[in-house]
Amino acid sequence: MQILKPVYDAVISRNPNEPEFHQAVQEVLESLEPVAARHPEWVQAGIFSRIVEPERQVIFRVTWIDDKGQVQVNRGFRVQFNSAIGPYKGGLRLHPSVNLSVIKFLGFEQVFKNSLTGLPIGGGKGGSDFNPRGKSDGEIMRFCQSFMTELWRHIGPDTDVPAGDIGTGAREIGYMFGQYKRLSNTHTGVLTGKGLTWGGSLVRTEATGYGLCYFMEEALKAKGLSFNGSVVSISGSGNVAIFAYDKATELGAKVVTMSDSDGYIHDPDGIDIDLVKEIKLVRRGRIREYLDKHPGATFGDNCFAIWQVPCDIALPCATQNEIDAASAKTLVANGCKAVGEGANMPSTPEAINVFLANKLIYGPAKAANAGGVATSALEMSQNSQRFGWSFDEVDSKLKTIMVSIYQAASQAAAAYGDPDNLMLGANIAGFEKVATAMYQQGVAY
Repeated sequence: MQILKPVYDAVISRNPNEPEFHQAVQEVLESLEPVAARHPEWVQAGIFSRIVEPERQVIFRVTWIDDKGQVQVNRGFRVQFNSAIGPYKGGLRLHPSVNLSVIKFLGFEQVFKNSLTGLPIGGGKGGSDFNPRGKSDGEIMRFCQSFMTELWRHIGPDTDVPAGDIGTGAREIGYMFGQYKRLSNTHTGVLTGKGLTWGGSLVRTEATGYGLCYFMEEALKAKGLSFNGSVVSISGSGNVAIFAYDKATELGAKVVTMSDSDGYIHDPDGIDIDLVKEIKLVRRGRIREYLDKHPGATFGDNCFAIWQVPCDIALPCATQNEIDAASAKTLVANGCKAVGEGANMPSTPEAINVFLANKLIYGPAKAANAGGVATSALEMSQNSQRFGWSFDEVDSKLKTIMVSIYQAASQAAAAYGDPDNLMLGANIAGFEKVATAMYQQGVAY
Protein backbone atom coordinates (compact mmCIF):
# COMPACT_ATOMS: atom_id res chain seq x y z
CA MET A 1 0.00 0.00 0.00
CA GLN A 2 1.44 3.36 -1.06
CA ILE A 3 -1.24 5.79 -2.20
CA LEU A 4 -3.74 4.59 0.42
CA LYS A 5 -1.32 4.06 3.32
CA PRO A 6 -2.17 7.47 4.86
CA VAL A 7 -5.85 6.45 4.79
CA TYR A 8 -5.11 3.21 6.63
CA ASP A 9 -2.80 4.97 9.12
CA ALA A 10 -5.58 7.43 9.90
CA VAL A 11 -8.01 4.54 10.52
CA ILE A 12 -5.58 2.99 13.02
CA SER A 13 -5.04 6.32 14.76
CA ARG A 14 -8.71 7.33 14.95
CA ASN A 15 -10.04 3.88 15.85
CA PRO A 16 -7.70 2.39 18.46
CA ASN A 17 -8.31 -1.08 19.89
CA GLU A 18 -10.62 -2.14 17.05
CA PRO A 19 -8.73 -5.08 15.49
CA GLU A 20 -11.64 -6.53 13.49
CA PHE A 21 -12.33 -3.17 11.87
CA HIS A 22 -8.63 -2.64 11.13
CA GLN A 23 -8.45 -6.07 9.49
CA ALA A 24 -11.46 -5.44 7.26
CA VAL A 25 -10.21 -2.01 6.18
CA GLN A 26 -6.68 -3.23 5.45
CA GLU A 27 -7.92 -6.06 3.23
CA VAL A 28 -10.10 -3.69 1.18
CA LEU A 29 -7.59 -0.84 0.89
CA GLU A 30 -4.85 -3.21 -0.28
CA SER A 31 -7.18 -4.33 -3.07
CA LEU A 32 -8.06 -0.75 -3.95
CA GLU A 33 -4.50 0.52 -4.42
CA PRO A 34 -4.64 0.05 -8.23
CA VAL A 35 -8.05 1.77 -8.27
CA ALA A 36 -6.57 4.79 -6.52
CA ALA A 37 -3.78 4.89 -9.11
CA ARG A 38 -6.33 4.76 -11.93
CA HIS A 39 -8.69 7.35 -10.39
CA PRO A 40 -6.71 10.26 -8.93
CA GLU A 41 -9.91 12.33 -8.97
CA TRP A 42 -11.36 10.00 -6.32
CA VAL A 43 -8.24 10.48 -4.19
CA GLN A 44 -8.54 14.24 -4.59
CA ALA A 45 -12.22 14.12 -3.60
CA GLY A 46 -11.41 12.16 -0.45
CA ILE A 47 -13.50 9.16 -1.49
CA PHE A 48 -11.15 6.64 0.13
CA SER A 49 -10.94 8.59 3.38
CA ARG A 50 -14.70 9.07 3.46
CA ILE A 51 -15.60 5.46 2.76
CA VAL A 52 -13.75 4.16 5.84
CA GLU A 53 -15.55 6.60 8.15
CA PRO A 54 -19.14 5.68 9.12
CA GLU A 55 -21.76 8.31 8.39
CA ARG A 56 -23.25 7.72 11.83
CA GLN A 57 -22.51 5.57 14.90
CA VAL A 58 -25.13 5.10 17.60
CA ILE A 59 -24.33 3.43 20.94
CA PHE A 60 -27.05 3.09 23.55
CA ARG A 61 -27.96 1.44 26.84
CA VAL A 62 -30.45 -1.43 26.82
CA THR A 63 -32.06 -2.17 30.18
CA TRP A 64 -34.47 -5.06 30.71
CA ILE A 65 -35.78 -7.23 33.55
CA ASP A 66 -35.02 -10.94 33.70
CA ASP A 67 -37.36 -13.67 34.95
CA LYS A 68 -36.04 -13.25 38.50
CA GLY A 69 -37.00 -9.58 38.52
CA GLN A 70 -33.38 -8.42 38.28
CA VAL A 71 -32.49 -5.43 36.12
CA GLN A 72 -29.98 -6.28 33.39
CA VAL A 73 -27.96 -3.81 31.35
CA ASN A 74 -26.59 -4.40 27.85
CA ARG A 75 -25.10 -2.17 25.20
CA GLY A 76 -26.72 -1.64 21.82
CA PHE A 77 -25.12 -0.49 18.56
CA ARG A 78 -26.13 0.73 15.12
CA VAL A 79 -23.43 1.82 12.68
CA GLN A 80 -24.87 3.45 9.57
CA PHE A 81 -21.84 3.22 7.34
CA ASN A 82 -22.71 4.43 3.86
CA SER A 83 -25.94 5.47 2.13
CA ALA A 84 -24.57 6.60 -1.25
CA ILE A 85 -26.58 4.06 -3.26
CA GLY A 86 -29.58 3.52 -0.97
CA PRO A 87 -30.87 3.25 2.61
CA TYR A 88 -28.59 1.57 5.12
CA LYS A 89 -29.11 -2.20 5.15
CA GLY A 90 -27.59 -4.82 7.41
CA GLY A 91 -28.32 -7.21 10.25
CA LEU A 92 -28.55 -7.02 14.03
CA ARG A 93 -26.15 -9.41 15.80
CA LEU A 94 -26.93 -10.55 19.36
CA HIS A 95 -23.85 -12.20 20.85
CA PRO A 96 -21.51 -11.60 23.84
CA SER A 97 -18.64 -10.88 21.43
CA VAL A 98 -20.39 -7.82 19.97
CA ASN A 99 -18.55 -4.53 20.40
CA LEU A 100 -18.01 -1.43 18.31
CA SER A 101 -15.08 -2.94 16.39
CA VAL A 102 -17.12 -5.99 15.35
CA ILE A 103 -20.11 -3.90 14.30
CA LYS A 104 -17.92 -1.49 12.32
CA PHE A 105 -16.14 -4.29 10.47
CA LEU A 106 -19.49 -5.88 9.63
CA GLY A 107 -20.96 -2.54 8.51
CA PHE A 108 -17.92 -1.75 6.38
CA GLU A 109 -18.09 -5.16 4.67
CA GLN A 110 -21.83 -4.67 4.19
CA VAL A 111 -21.27 -1.56 2.05
CA PHE A 112 -19.44 -3.56 -0.63
CA LYS A 113 -21.56 -6.68 -0.29
CA ASN A 114 -24.75 -4.69 -0.81
CA SER A 115 -23.23 -2.83 -3.73
CA LEU A 116 -22.34 -6.13 -5.40
CA THR A 117 -25.98 -7.27 -5.38
CA GLY A 118 -26.78 -4.55 -7.93
CA LEU A 119 -29.70 -3.44 -5.74
CA PRO A 120 -30.14 0.08 -4.34
CA ILE A 121 -29.08 -0.53 -0.73
CA GLY A 122 -26.38 1.07 1.39
CA GLY A 123 -24.44 -0.57 4.22
CA GLY A 124 -24.95 -0.70 7.97
CA LYS A 125 -24.86 -3.11 10.89
CA GLY A 126 -25.99 -3.27 14.50
CA GLY A 127 -26.59 -5.45 17.49
CA SER A 128 -25.87 -5.93 21.16
CA ASP A 129 -23.68 -7.89 23.56
CA PHE A 130 -26.86 -9.57 24.81
CA ASN A 131 -26.64 -13.38 24.76
CA PRO A 132 -29.95 -15.05 23.80
CA ARG A 133 -28.58 -18.50 24.65
CA GLY A 134 -30.34 -19.89 27.72
CA LYS A 135 -32.82 -17.03 27.93
CA SER A 136 -36.57 -17.60 28.13
CA ASP A 137 -38.94 -16.29 25.47
CA GLY A 138 -40.12 -13.67 27.95
CA GLU A 139 -36.59 -12.43 28.64
CA ILE A 140 -35.80 -12.25 24.93
CA MET A 141 -39.04 -10.37 24.27
CA ARG A 142 -38.31 -7.82 27.00
CA PHE A 143 -34.77 -7.31 25.74
CA CYS A 144 -35.92 -6.89 22.12
CA GLN A 145 -38.60 -4.40 23.13
CA SER A 146 -36.10 -2.34 25.13
CA PHE A 147 -33.56 -2.51 22.30
CA MET A 148 -36.11 -1.28 19.75
CA THR A 149 -37.39 1.47 22.08
CA GLU A 150 -34.09 3.24 21.44
CA LEU A 151 -33.30 2.03 17.92
CA TRP A 152 -36.64 2.86 16.30
CA ARG A 153 -35.93 6.60 16.05
CA HIS A 154 -32.84 5.93 13.93
CA ILE A 155 -34.37 3.57 11.34
CA GLY A 156 -37.13 3.54 8.73
CA PRO A 157 -38.06 1.93 5.39
CA ASP A 158 -36.29 4.67 3.41
CA THR A 159 -33.55 5.38 5.97
CA ASP A 160 -32.21 2.18 7.52
CA VAL A 161 -33.64 -1.34 7.27
CA PRO A 162 -32.10 -3.81 9.77
CA ALA A 163 -32.38 -7.59 9.50
CA GLY A 164 -31.40 -10.72 11.39
CA ASP A 165 -27.90 -12.05 12.03
CA ILE A 166 -26.24 -14.31 14.60
CA GLY A 167 -28.64 -14.59 17.56
CA THR A 168 -31.39 -12.70 15.76
CA GLY A 169 -33.85 -15.03 14.09
CA ALA A 170 -37.54 -14.94 13.29
CA ARG A 171 -38.51 -14.78 16.97
CA GLU A 172 -36.32 -11.77 17.72
CA ILE A 173 -37.31 -9.96 14.51
CA GLY A 174 -40.96 -10.51 15.45
CA TYR A 175 -40.55 -8.96 18.89
CA MET A 176 -38.58 -6.02 17.47
CA PHE A 177 -41.08 -5.38 14.69
CA GLY A 178 -43.99 -5.48 17.13
CA GLN A 179 -42.33 -2.82 19.27
CA TYR A 180 -41.43 -0.67 16.24
CA LYS A 181 -45.03 -0.83 15.03
CA ARG A 182 -46.31 0.14 18.48
CA LEU A 183 -43.95 3.13 18.77
CA SER A 184 -44.22 4.43 15.20
CA ASN A 185 -47.91 3.68 14.58
CA THR A 186 -46.96 2.35 11.14
CA HIS A 187 -46.79 -1.04 9.46
CA THR A 188 -43.86 -0.72 7.07
CA GLY A 189 -41.00 -2.79 5.71
CA VAL A 190 -38.59 -1.42 8.30
CA LEU A 191 -37.17 -4.84 9.19
CA THR A 192 -36.51 -7.82 6.93
CA GLY A 193 -36.70 -11.45 7.89
CA LYS A 194 -40.30 -10.94 8.97
CA GLY A 195 -42.90 -13.69 9.28
CA LEU A 196 -44.55 -14.74 6.02
CA THR A 197 -48.00 -13.62 7.21
CA TRP A 198 -46.88 -10.06 7.96
CA GLY A 199 -44.55 -9.00 5.18
CA GLY A 200 -41.78 -11.57 5.05
CA SER A 201 -40.38 -13.13 1.90
CA LEU A 202 -40.12 -16.74 0.90
CA VAL A 203 -36.50 -17.98 0.57
CA ARG A 204 -35.22 -15.42 3.10
CA THR A 205 -34.33 -18.14 5.60
CA GLU A 206 -32.54 -20.21 2.98
CA ALA A 207 -31.03 -17.31 1.05
CA THR A 208 -27.48 -16.99 2.43
CA GLY A 209 -26.80 -20.72 2.27
CA TYR A 210 -28.40 -21.14 -1.15
CA GLY A 211 -26.67 -18.04 -2.47
CA LEU A 212 -23.28 -19.25 -1.24
CA CYS A 213 -23.67 -22.43 -3.28
CA TYR A 214 -24.96 -20.58 -6.36
CA PHE A 215 -21.88 -18.32 -6.27
CA MET A 216 -19.44 -21.17 -5.67
CA GLU A 217 -21.00 -23.39 -8.34
CA GLU A 218 -20.41 -20.60 -10.86
CA ALA A 219 -16.81 -20.15 -9.67
CA LEU A 220 -16.22 -23.91 -9.81
CA LYS A 221 -17.75 -24.14 -13.28
CA ALA A 222 -15.26 -21.56 -14.57
CA LYS A 223 -12.47 -24.00 -13.62
CA GLY A 224 -14.20 -27.10 -14.95
CA LEU A 225 -15.25 -28.26 -11.47
CA SER A 226 -18.55 -28.78 -9.67
CA PHE A 227 -20.17 -29.67 -6.35
CA ASN A 228 -21.27 -32.93 -7.98
CA GLY A 229 -19.27 -35.81 -6.46
CA SER A 230 -17.34 -33.50 -4.11
CA VAL A 231 -16.77 -33.93 -0.37
CA VAL A 232 -17.72 -30.72 1.45
CA SER A 233 -16.87 -29.49 4.95
CA ILE A 234 -19.27 -26.94 6.42
CA SER A 235 -18.71 -25.16 9.74
CA GLY A 236 -21.58 -23.82 11.80
CA SER A 237 -25.07 -25.26 12.22
CA GLY A 238 -27.32 -22.22 11.95
CA ASN A 239 -29.43 -21.18 8.99
CA VAL A 240 -26.48 -20.43 6.71
CA ALA A 241 -24.80 -23.78 7.32
CA ILE A 242 -28.01 -25.82 7.20
CA PHE A 243 -29.24 -24.39 3.92
CA ALA A 244 -25.76 -24.44 2.38
CA TYR A 245 -25.93 -28.17 3.18
CA ASP A 246 -29.31 -28.47 1.46
CA LYS A 247 -28.17 -26.76 -1.74
CA ALA A 248 -24.73 -28.41 -1.86
CA THR A 249 -26.28 -31.87 -1.56
CA GLU A 250 -28.91 -30.96 -4.14
CA LEU A 251 -25.99 -30.14 -6.44
CA GLY A 252 -24.50 -33.60 -5.83
CA ALA A 253 -22.05 -33.05 -2.95
CA LYS A 254 -21.58 -35.08 0.24
CA VAL A 255 -21.31 -32.88 3.36
CA VAL A 256 -19.33 -34.55 6.15
CA THR A 257 -18.95 -31.91 8.90
CA MET A 258 -20.90 -29.30 10.87
CA SER A 259 -20.15 -27.47 14.12
CA ASP A 260 -21.20 -25.10 16.87
CA SER A 261 -19.24 -23.21 19.52
CA ASP A 262 -18.81 -26.43 21.58
CA GLY A 263 -17.08 -28.38 18.79
CA TYR A 264 -17.63 -30.18 15.49
CA ILE A 265 -19.02 -33.45 14.19
CA HIS A 266 -17.55 -35.54 11.38
CA ASP A 267 -19.75 -38.15 9.74
CA PRO A 268 -17.89 -39.79 6.82
CA ASP A 269 -21.18 -41.27 5.59
CA GLY A 270 -22.62 -37.78 5.17
CA ILE A 271 -24.32 -35.55 7.73
CA ASP A 272 -27.93 -36.44 8.66
CA ILE A 273 -29.34 -32.97 8.13
CA ASP A 274 -32.82 -33.82 9.43
CA LEU A 275 -31.28 -34.66 12.78
CA VAL A 276 -29.19 -31.47 12.78
CA LYS A 277 -32.32 -29.42 12.06
CA GLU A 278 -34.14 -31.12 14.92
CA ILE A 279 -31.24 -30.47 17.31
CA LYS A 280 -30.47 -26.89 16.31
CA LEU A 281 -33.69 -25.41 14.94
CA VAL A 282 -36.33 -27.23 16.99
CA ARG A 283 -34.68 -28.06 20.32
CA ARG A 284 -31.95 -25.37 20.23
CA GLY A 285 -29.56 -28.06 21.44
CA ARG A 286 -25.83 -28.67 20.98
CA ILE A 287 -24.21 -30.35 18.00
CA ARG A 288 -22.58 -33.09 20.14
CA GLU A 289 -26.10 -34.56 20.58
CA TYR A 290 -25.76 -35.81 16.98
CA LEU A 291 -23.70 -38.75 18.28
CA ASP A 292 -26.64 -40.03 20.33
CA LYS A 293 -28.27 -41.16 17.07
CA HIS A 294 -25.13 -41.63 14.97
CA PRO A 295 -22.46 -43.24 17.20
CA GLY A 296 -20.31 -43.89 14.13
CA ALA A 297 -19.70 -40.17 13.78
CA THR A 298 -16.96 -38.42 15.76
CA PHE A 299 -17.03 -35.24 17.85
CA GLY A 300 -14.14 -32.85 18.41
CA ASP A 301 -14.36 -30.30 21.20
CA ASN A 302 -12.29 -27.69 19.31
CA CYS A 303 -14.60 -26.20 16.70
CA PHE A 304 -11.65 -24.70 14.80
CA ALA A 305 -10.13 -28.16 14.28
CA ILE A 306 -12.93 -28.92 11.83
CA TRP A 307 -10.59 -27.90 8.97
CA GLN A 308 -8.37 -30.91 9.66
CA VAL A 309 -11.02 -33.11 8.04
CA PRO A 310 -10.09 -33.72 4.36
CA CYS A 311 -12.48 -32.17 1.86
CA ASP A 312 -12.71 -30.94 -1.72
CA ILE A 313 -14.67 -27.79 -0.87
CA ALA A 314 -14.69 -25.88 2.44
CA LEU A 315 -17.64 -23.64 3.33
CA PRO A 316 -16.92 -21.75 6.59
CA CYS A 317 -20.35 -20.62 7.85
CA ALA A 318 -19.71 -20.00 11.57
CA THR A 319 -17.93 -16.79 12.56
CA GLN A 320 -15.06 -14.42 11.83
CA ASN A 321 -11.43 -15.60 11.75
CA GLU A 322 -12.27 -19.29 12.13
CA ILE A 323 -9.65 -20.29 9.52
CA ASP A 324 -6.10 -19.22 10.33
CA ALA A 325 -2.92 -19.82 8.31
CA ALA A 326 -2.30 -23.24 9.88
CA SER A 327 -5.82 -24.41 9.08
CA ALA A 328 -5.52 -23.04 5.55
CA LYS A 329 -2.30 -24.96 5.01
CA THR A 330 -3.99 -28.12 6.30
CA LEU A 331 -6.85 -27.65 3.85
CA VAL A 332 -4.36 -27.26 1.00
CA ALA A 333 -2.33 -30.29 2.10
CA ASN A 334 -5.52 -32.39 2.22
CA GLY A 335 -6.41 -31.52 -1.36
CA CYS A 336 -9.06 -28.81 -0.88
CA LYS A 337 -9.80 -27.08 -4.19
CA ALA A 338 -12.16 -24.28 -3.14
CA VAL A 339 -13.18 -22.17 -0.13
CA GLY A 340 -16.46 -20.26 -0.10
CA GLU A 341 -17.20 -17.96 2.81
CA GLY A 342 -20.71 -18.20 4.21
CA ALA A 343 -19.78 -16.33 7.40
CA ASN A 344 -18.47 -12.77 7.54
CA MET A 345 -14.66 -12.60 7.34
CA PRO A 346 -14.12 -16.23 8.48
CA SER A 347 -10.56 -16.36 7.11
CA THR A 348 -7.64 -14.41 8.54
CA PRO A 349 -5.47 -12.37 6.12
CA GLU A 350 -2.74 -14.99 6.49
CA ALA A 351 -5.19 -17.76 5.56
CA ILE A 352 -6.33 -15.84 2.49
CA ASN A 353 -2.72 -15.48 1.39
CA VAL A 354 -2.35 -19.27 1.62
CA PHE A 355 -5.46 -19.79 -0.52
CA LEU A 356 -4.32 -17.35 -3.20
CA ALA A 357 -0.72 -18.59 -3.24
CA ASN A 358 -1.94 -22.15 -3.79
CA LYS A 359 -4.46 -21.19 -6.49
CA LEU A 360 -7.53 -22.30 -4.57
CA ILE A 361 -10.86 -20.98 -5.77
CA TYR A 362 -11.58 -18.45 -3.03
CA GLY A 363 -15.05 -16.92 -2.73
CA PRO A 364 -14.78 -13.97 -0.31
CA ALA A 365 -17.65 -13.32 2.08
CA LYS A 366 -18.73 -9.97 0.67
CA ALA A 367 -19.49 -11.75 -2.61
CA ALA A 368 -20.24 -15.34 -1.68
CA ASN A 369 -22.59 -14.71 1.25
CA ALA A 370 -24.50 -11.78 -0.26
CA GLY A 371 -27.58 -13.94 -0.86
CA GLY A 372 -29.13 -13.06 2.49
CA VAL A 373 -29.04 -9.32 2.00
CA ALA A 374 -30.06 -9.71 -1.65
CA THR A 375 -33.23 -11.51 -0.59
CA SER A 376 -33.78 -8.94 2.15
CA ALA A 377 -33.76 -6.29 -0.56
CA LEU A 378 -36.25 -8.39 -2.53
CA GLU A 379 -38.39 -8.47 0.63
CA MET A 380 -38.20 -4.65 0.73
CA SER A 381 -39.41 -4.54 -2.87
CA GLN A 382 -42.35 -6.81 -2.10
CA ASN A 383 -43.26 -4.69 0.94
CA SER A 384 -43.20 -1.52 -1.17
CA GLN A 385 -45.54 -3.13 -3.69
CA ARG A 386 -47.75 -4.73 -1.02
CA PHE A 387 -47.18 -7.92 -2.97
CA GLY A 388 -45.51 -11.32 -2.59
CA TRP A 389 -43.58 -13.54 -4.99
CA SER A 390 -43.60 -17.35 -5.00
CA PHE A 391 -40.69 -19.40 -3.65
CA ASP A 392 -39.53 -20.27 -7.14
CA GLU A 393 -39.72 -16.62 -8.27
CA VAL A 394 -37.58 -15.40 -5.38
CA ASP A 395 -35.15 -18.31 -5.71
CA SER A 396 -34.73 -17.58 -9.42
CA LYS A 397 -34.03 -13.91 -8.72
CA LEU A 398 -31.54 -14.91 -6.00
CA LYS A 399 -29.66 -17.22 -8.34
CA THR A 400 -29.53 -14.52 -11.03
CA ILE A 401 -28.10 -12.04 -8.50
CA MET A 402 -25.44 -14.47 -7.25
CA VAL A 403 -24.33 -15.36 -10.78
CA SER A 404 -24.09 -11.66 -11.60
CA ILE A 405 -22.01 -11.07 -8.45
CA TYR A 406 -19.55 -13.75 -9.57
CA GLN A 407 -19.39 -12.24 -13.04
CA ALA A 408 -18.82 -8.72 -11.68
CA ALA A 409 -16.02 -9.91 -9.39
CA SER A 410 -14.42 -12.02 -12.12
CA GLN A 411 -14.56 -9.22 -14.69
CA ALA A 412 -13.14 -6.62 -12.28
CA ALA A 413 -10.30 -8.96 -11.32
CA ALA A 414 -9.46 -9.48 -14.99
CA ALA A 415 -9.66 -5.75 -15.71
CA TYR A 416 -7.06 -5.11 -13.01
CA GLY A 417 -4.69 -7.85 -14.17
CA ASP A 418 -5.39 -10.66 -11.68
CA PRO A 419 -8.20 -12.74 -13.23
CA ASP A 420 -8.27 -15.54 -10.63
CA ASN A 421 -8.37 -13.24 -7.60
CA LEU A 422 -12.08 -13.00 -6.76
CA MET A 423 -11.31 -11.13 -3.52
CA LEU A 424 -9.62 -8.36 -5.50
CA GLY A 425 -12.46 -8.35 -8.01
CA ALA A 426 -15.21 -8.28 -5.39
CA ASN A 427 -13.60 -5.43 -3.48
CA ILE A 428 -13.08 -3.37 -6.63
CA ALA A 429 -16.48 -4.05 -8.19
CA GLY A 430 -18.28 -3.28 -4.94
CA PHE A 431 -16.23 -0.14 -4.32
CA GLU A 432 -16.44 1.38 -7.79
CA LYS A 433 -20.25 1.57 -7.74
CA VAL A 434 -20.28 3.27 -4.33
CA ALA A 435 -17.37 5.55 -5.18
CA THR A 436 -19.03 6.72 -8.38
CA ALA A 437 -22.20 7.61 -6.46
CA MET A 438 -20.24 9.42 -3.75
CA TYR A 439 -18.25 11.39 -6.34
CA GLN A 440 -21.34 12.41 -8.29
CA GLN A 441 -23.16 13.46 -5.11
CA GLY A 442 -20.36 15.83 -4.09
CA VAL A 443 -19.10 16.65 -0.61
CA ALA A 444 -21.64 17.55 2.09
CA TYR A 445 -20.50 20.50 4.22
